[in-house]
Amino acid sequence: MIVGREDGVGDEESRSFMEMVEEVMTMIGVSTASDFFPAVARVVDWGGVRKRMRVVDIKKEEMLQRLINEKRRRRKEKGKTDQKSMLEALLDLQEEEPENYSDQIIKAMIVALFFGGTDTSSVTIEWAMSLLLNHPGVLHKARTEIDSLVGKDHRLIQEQDLPNLPYLQAIINETLRLYPAAPLLAPHRSHEECVVGGSYRVPNGTILLVNAWAIHRDPELWTEPEVFRPERFVEGGEGTVGGGIKMLPFGMGRRRCPGEVMAMRLVGLALGMMIQCFEWERDGEGLIDMEETGGLILHKADPLRVMYRPRQSMVDLLSQIETF
Repeated sequence: MIVGREDGVGDEESRSFMEMVEEVMTMIGVSTASDFFPAVARVVDWGGVRKRMRVVDIKKEEMLQRLINEKRRRRKEKGKTDQKSMLEALLDLQEEEPENYSDQIIKAMIVALFFGGTDTSSVTIEWAMSLLLNHPGVLHKARTEIDSLVGKDHRLIQEQDLPNLPYLQAIINETLRLYPAAPLLAPHRSHEECVVGGSYRVPNGTILLVNAWAIHRDPELWTEPEVFRPERFVEGGEGTVGGGIKMLPFGMGRRRCPGEVMAMRLVGLALGMMIQCFEWERDGEGLIDMEETGGLILHKADPLRVMYRPRQSMVDLLSQIETF
């Protein structure tokens, strides 16, 4: 969607990209001595973090510039197309306003979406599947809803079906409540001194971190906050009524995540297809371990491992799909 590439996940460039994303996420999600002693950090590279970041940054710049050059060359050879990727749309804007859409600006926009949307979407799906496998009744209810809307063997769930699957959306919302992909929202900085909650003075220039994880589990805001209960977000539930903002996995205000709509559709479509097409079982008799690990993104400490097989009613349909 972003650069118009349809390469398989096994090609060398795809692997290099995923390795780059994982390394960057690891480095920016861990505290180092440099965070607490910035003056000394200017001369001492604790843990070699700055050096590693420079190496990754060079790889990132080379990869993105190569994608831009390749797309530019293809446009000259084959002309423009009606169905544009985000990169093609940005190159169109570059031709109209070159001073506002330099290659550097285009690369920065692509990086923001790559790093903001890759890990967060996949980890949300992993948490959702873990919760569903620990709560088979919820999984059965979601599958019944999908089967009732799209049928058991006629077609796959499609994007336009999502607004008509309220329970599936409730599962995603409850997953984001319990396990927000970014438990501490993106850092903000106060522009002027203010008082929060009548008690906390926040000086001008303060770096602010919002603990979405704690807000989502606050017993003053939620009934039995540690319990997985998608019904909270079905019409009339506590997640859909009342004043105030209790759910903010994507932030809020003008700095709210611009990829929220795309992320909800992507997660909804992927999770919906997994529920619709396959039977799922835990890999063992016990419940799936839901322990979290630290970092910028909220990963499972123990990656999800499951047993699955195509649903009998979906075998014929899946056999007609080339990608399967």
